[in-house]
Amino acid sequence: MNILAKIKKEWFLAGMVAAILLATVTSDIGRTGGVIYLDKLTGIGVAIVFFLHGLGLSPKAIKAGVTNWRLHIYIQMATFVVYPLIWVIFGKAFLSAMPSALAFGFCYLLVLPSTISSSVAMTSVGKGNVPGAIFNASLSSILGVFITPFLIQFFMGFAGVHLDLLASVISISKLLLLPMIAGQLLRPYLVKFTERHKKVVNKVDKIVILLIVYNAFCDSVEKGIWHEFSVSLLALSVGVCIVTLLLMVHLIQWGARRLPFDLPDEVAAVFCGTKKTLAAGIPMAKVIFGADPSLGMILLPIMLYHPLQIFYCAILANRYARQSEISEGASADTSVRG
Repeated sequence: MNILAKIKKEWFLAGMVAAILLATVTSDIGRTGGVIYLDKLTGIGVAIVFFLHGLGLSPKAIKAGVTNWRLHIYIQMATFVVYPLIWVIFGKAFLSAMPSALAFGFCYLLVLPSTISSSVAMTSVGKGNVPGAIFNASLSSILGVFITPFLIQFFMGFAGVHLDLLASVISISKLLLLPMIAGQLLRPYLVKFTERHKKVVNKVDKIVILLIVYNAFCDSVEKGIWHEFSVSLLALSVGVCIVTLLLMVHLIQWGARRLPFDLPDEVAAVFCGTKKTLAAGIPMAKVIFGADPSLGMILLPIMLYHPLQIFYCAILANRYARQSEISEGASADTSVRG
């Protein structure tokens, strides 16, 4: 019963594992152009997900976070400058230590934008600057539509890989940005409906991601990509994800304390600056890399990084919450004595 309760609680992570295992035995069903045309179905699903993201963004909360420009610059620099620098420094080492598809998967992970929902949720739990987190997570997603394809073209171009940058940006804009804008425009009419059905709405993006993962891995199995993958390579991938996450968390904390930011801004910087989006990352990869049979391996780093970032950031959020409570208690004692 305890095992079933844990699976129910972590159904999304369990679903990711199940999708990968299922792909190994039913690849002909879930592959691109397969029996159920899953690639077309997931395209519609992604548009629905980002329409719902647009519905969920509160203009008032975004406006409240606009003025803190130092925080915005700091977070966006972490996401789109410091993370990509890891590839600049270690890219050759990645390419020499692992298959090129997996190495480019790490390149892709490092240039992705931040998440929206989990960044804001963790900031809220950690008693951080929630308006600042909402603004920066939203801004990161919009910037990522343009910056992520550009950086992928820039870095992979050095390795002799050509991508159609303009076509990628246009396709990603249609896939993610236009539905999000439509959601914002229709928010006054539909926001009450989505709030009443919040539990269902919150599961839609996860279900779509599971279908995309299943489709990508079915394609990989069909093309025999995983024959060159080993347990040691998986362990190396997990290790690189852990080191990257810890490095960025502590680097952002170190910088935030020297600027200096107050504690709520530090919390927002840590949770917006270290997150990488799975919800946008997987559909963007489908656009950028097309029907590449290596897509499953390219997606592996973000799929490994996602649960690790949630687990570690949840621990950090609880620590920040306790730290904030201690600070508030100390301030109250000082006021009473005064």
